[in-house]
Amino acid sequence: MSPTPENSAPDVSVVVPVFDEEGAAPGLAREIAAAFAGRNFEIVFVDDRSRDGTRAALEALKPEIPQLRVLSHTANAGQSRAIRTGVMAARAPVVVTLDGDGQNDPADGPALVDMLVAGGPALALVGGERVKRQDSQAKKLASRIGNGVRKRLLKDTANDTGCGLKAFRREAFLRLPYFDHIHRYLPALMLREGYEVAFRPVNHRHRQTGQSKYTNLGRLWASLSDLLGVMWLQSRARNPGGVVE
Repeated sequence: MSPTPENSAPDVSVVVPVFDEEGAAPGLAREIAAAFAGRNFEIVFVDDRSRDGTRAALEALKPEIPQLRVLSHTANAGQSRAIRTGVMAARAPVVVTLDGDGQNDPADGPALVDMLVAGGPALALVGGERVKRQDSQAKKLASRIGNGVRKRLLKDTANDTGCGLKAFRREAFLRLPYFDHIHRYLPALMLREGYEVAFRPVNHRHRQTGQSKYTNLGRLWASLSDLLGVMWLQSRARNPGGVVE
């Protein structure tokens, strides 16, 4: 597996936010490298001020995975900020994101990238939709309700915005207004900017180590204010349709 040359930008940047994932992160990094072998890629892990040995475990992998970069926040700022940090640091025009807990399958990433590229410049995002979710019944029920309400109110055509596995164009992402939890509203915000979005079924796996950083109740309260905010953004959008010179 050859590293990306220093003077050559990669074609794909895989961005992974992590917080207290010492057990999952090293294996996940190896899986990503194997999934994208043969492509010109980089892997950008963003450690959101973990309290365990996540950063050290990843740093130790650099000799084994030369495409690996490890960025670290000096203060915990949340998943959305970690994703944004990684996207801003990414050197490729196409970005793949996935959760750091190992439940997203990196093997699905290349197919999302291929679908995005084949869709042309108007297609800005391909989101994964988890099939046979390996979560508790309570979590799946809460997600089903939340996705249904969000889809009805925002008309974003997405069945599963909670899936961390997505491929998108870096330039399009950086055009979006940033706020905490933005990663759950990328389809709606991409559509607001006049882009197209698409979705593809992806695998979902059991969490093998660590524990979830979210609770159903905590996510509910955040979702209510986020939904109102995104609805307001949609109401204030005006699309020029195109720009000519």
